[in-house]
Amino acid sequence: MSIRKSLYIDTEALSTLALVQAGLMAPIDRLMNKLEAKEVNEKKIYKGIPFPFAFVLAPKGKRNDEVLKTLKKSETVDLFCEDNKVGEIIVDETFPINFEKRLHNIYGTTDPSHPGVKNILSRLGSQAVCGEYHVNYPILEDNKRRVNEMIQKTDAKFISSMMLTANPLNRAHERMIRQAISDSDLLIIFLRKPFSLDTLQYEIRYNALNAFINNYIPRNKILIIPFENTYIFAGQNALILEANLVKNYGCNQLVVGKNHEGLGLFYDDNRLSSIFDHCKNIDIDIKTVDEYVYCNTCKTLVSTENCPHGQHHHIYYHSESIMKLIKSGLVPPPILVRKEVSASILSALFPERFENLQQIHDSLMPSNGLLEELSEEQFYIKLIDLYQTSSLT
Repeated sequence: MSIRKSLYIDTEALSTLALVQAGLMAPIDRLMNKLEAKEVNEKKIYKGIPFPFAFVLAPKGKRNDEVLKTLKKSETVDLFCEDNKVGEIIVDETFPINFEKRLHNIYGTTDPSHPGVKNILSRLGSQAVCGEYHVNYPILEDNKRRVNEMIQKTDAKFISSMMLTANPLNRAHERMIRQAISDSDLLIIFLRKPFSLDTLQYEIRYNALNAFINNYIPRNKILIIPFENTYIFAGQNALILEANLVKNYGCNQLVVGKNHEGLGLFYDDNRLSSIFDHCKNIDIDIKTVDEYVYCNTCKTLVSTENCPHGQHHHIYYHSESIMKLIKSGLVPPPILVRKEVSASILSALFPERFENLQQIHDSLMPSNGLLEELSEEQFYIKLIDLYQTSSLT
């Protein structure tokens, strides 16, 4: 009995293959052949639905190149990821990849200094393979099950969705979440789980988001689903793909901020176009919400569209700057980040930071007279309460 040939893919490719297999990128339901790929790359449409680039598998690597050159039609090839067999593909055909065309369709540029281009160049091979395939990736089937169960449990008729990184969750995110909940029966938050390491770990962001939801949001109105943010969702056309994905999860609306990079105007076939032109054939409503800031004159969160005071009165929710505070071990001001969220993140980033934590607590903070064993998260919450105590006058 002959030994099957093998192709080696990374987790990002495995996740993307699984999305299509699960029906979450419909009408895409398989790897495209050479003719289909060429047509999609040129027309950016697949079965009447916008799709900005061909869905292909072109794994990089010397071993993969050698195998791809030898494949024959109807041959079954094993798929491996991190030395584990994760699926198989029945070969239909192989064909060469146009690097520049693919990079431009995904990112709008071929500049190798662009982080997305740099990432895809490190993992895109020169030959694609297509054919019927199957992969094992239980997380996606579990996500679909949880969404369907929540819809049935709540009898939700109108379902909103948001794509969040929440790095970290701030007060502007909270306002968007509350607004989305008020307009729908159920809100599904797809919490991004990037394969890059430029964000807080997923578990830290998930726990911080839950700290807000568990304390301040009705549990039957919201569901968090992990969303593995593969390379196909990182380009200029990400919003098109996000809209299609949430529609296939059963959502009626996608809520995005007006600063979403995919909302800009651009030229397509020599005419001025917008993302809404491209999404018109996707049966989902895309709702944009204003940018929120804290106004030190209004003394509350306001929209930049309707606050009468100038920018010099506004405090912006700039995620990178807030993260610099957190990574330095500093507690962000509560007008930027809710105390429960800050406590959840800081206790995870700096475990066992304090010696004699209980002694510090007993020395500095009021108590109810009972002995209580304190967690680091609880300590941060009480410390932030002290910061918010009225100062002496």
